[in-house]
Amino acid sequence: MSKIIARFIKDESGATAIEYGLIAALIALAIVAGATTLGENLSAQFNHIAGKLKTS
Repeated sequence: MSKIIARFIKDESGATAIEYGLIAALIALAIVAGATTLGENLSAQFNHIAGKLKTS
């Protein structure tokens, strides 16, 4: 039984998978934040252009 526990403690493959998962989550969060900011800026720009066209 102690050999099984020792082997389980030495196994780091699960930790590596968790690290990759965390990296993927951070990248996804950055993409969502960037897309949100870009979308808001584009919306503001289109509204500005629409306002200029209405006054012309």
